[in-house]
Amino acid sequence: MEQIPADSLATGRFDGREAFRQLVRDALHQAAAEGWPELLLCDADFADWPLGERAVVESLQAWAGGRRRLVLLAGHYDAVLRLHPRFVQWRVRWEHLVTARKARAAQAQDLPSLCWTRAWAMHRIDPVRSQGVATREPERLVLLREQLDEWLLNRSTPGFASSVLGL
Repeated sequence: MEQIPADSLATGRFDGREAFRQLVRDALHQAAAEGWPELLLCDADFADWPLGERAVVESLQAWAGGRRRLVLLAGHYDAVLRLHPRFVQWRVRWEHLVTARKARAAQAQDLPSLCWTRAWAMHRIDPVRSQGVATREPERLVLLREQLDEWLLNRSTPGFASSVLGL
């Protein structure tokens, strides 16, 4: 497995919406700078995420290509469509890199809010207050990935199509 340096990303506890949003920005910038092969983003609705910001979409654009993969998991994507039009357009262009899953309705409120990579993760434990922890600890990374895999494999279906076909 490829080792991905993430030394410049913050670790430890974070508190507040802006601290959370900055961690997302930093992670996506680092993903582009280092060519991370895989990103997993999970949230009930991504409403608080800075996905629609120009700098974030530019980071994703710089990251995209090759054998990259972005996995999204949400309870619903209504907020993404409404609040993050730049991201939605980017997603259309790079649909072959993006796998989007939708959690089953009864379980969406239980979804973890996190950004996961092989070498670093940010877990927003309290989405209401935007409090959580960022880590490079291998044990915690494995635990978070196992949580995500359970949702992706057993508790979600395809969602957030890149286009809608009219008949």
